[in-house]
Amino acid sequence: MTIENQTAVLAGLGTCLPVREVDNAELVERLGASDAWIRDRTGIAARRIAPADLSLADLAVAAGGNALKSAGVAKADAVVVATSTPERLLPAVGPQIASTLGLGHAAAFDVSAGCCGFVYALTVSAGLIATGLAETVLVVAPEKFSTVVDPTDRTTAVLFGDGAGAAVLRSGRRDEPGALLAVDWGSDGTARDLIRVPDRRDGYLSMTGKRVYLKAIEHMTSSTLRVLDRCGWATSEVDTIVPHQANMRIIRAVAQRLSVPESRTLCTLERTGNTGAAAVPLALTRGQADGVVGAGDRMVLTTFGAGLAWASAALVWPEITAVESEL
Repeated sequence: MTIENQTAVLAGLGTCLPVREVDNAELVERLGASDAWIRDRTGIAARRIAPADLSLADLAVAAGGNALKSAGVAKADAVVVATSTPERLLPAVGPQIASTLGLGHAAAFDVSAGCCGFVYALTVSAGLIATGLAETVLVVAPEKFSTVVDPTDRTTAVLFGDGAGAAVLRSGRRDEPGALLAVDWGSDGTARDLIRVPDRRDGYLSMTGKRVYLKAIEHMTSSTLRVLDRCGWATSEVDTIVPHQANMRIIRAVAQRLSVPESRTLCTLERTGNTGAAAVPLALTRGQADGVVGAGDRMVLTTFGAGLAWASAALVWPEITAVESEL
């Protein structure tokens, strides 16, 4: 899909991470795995873990408030929340976030698309803007994977962390920096059991590792190529590929399939792990702070997650300053 009519433009970015960092050394004895084993298979050295009294909504409100501050706005017409780890089945957390942030009676709802949630939420928000239903939309992607990961399962406990990312989209022109130029999304429900939490009340997340690895590479690569085709960019013209921060092996394989050098692939998971829907905004914020992401850069965001689902988006990075915080 190529974005037409009123175009959604990225106007602000915010994140929030729990203060507590759990490094590999803390997991080694419990999981019977060495630091070298974890790093070699994942590229992860540490992850942030939220305490029980720090809620998903707390992280979301902090990240959302930071994004509004980054954008220099106090109001939004809609709030779209992307999370795989809701603390309750009903009601959605979106209205709570909107109310806490003082957004009045703004439309607010949740999107569940696994680790693709942030890009799915951007796409939905772009549709709201294109149809005139909203001029400004706050997208929030909070995750508390520590609530669904078995702490004794080394195939998942080493991977996932907690955190939240958020973005503000506003109505604008297609020819200005920050405009969402093209998006791609899709799903394959026949592979729904490859990543799942069978029972939210007392079940743990499980993954069929090898098949997930292969599917992630396949779909992030093909989705990226479709987005590039839709916005008329060659792979060589892209400054930065921002993949879902699942693990280093997947990121390297996607870069190789796309013939993109690792130097043009944003990878920030070493200190945060896989934070699901929050991973892309967290990576963008870290990349900007490190000077890797800059105004005028052509970039593609590409994601993959449970469902199975995948989504990608292309944009030119605008002159914004992300706002970060910890709780």
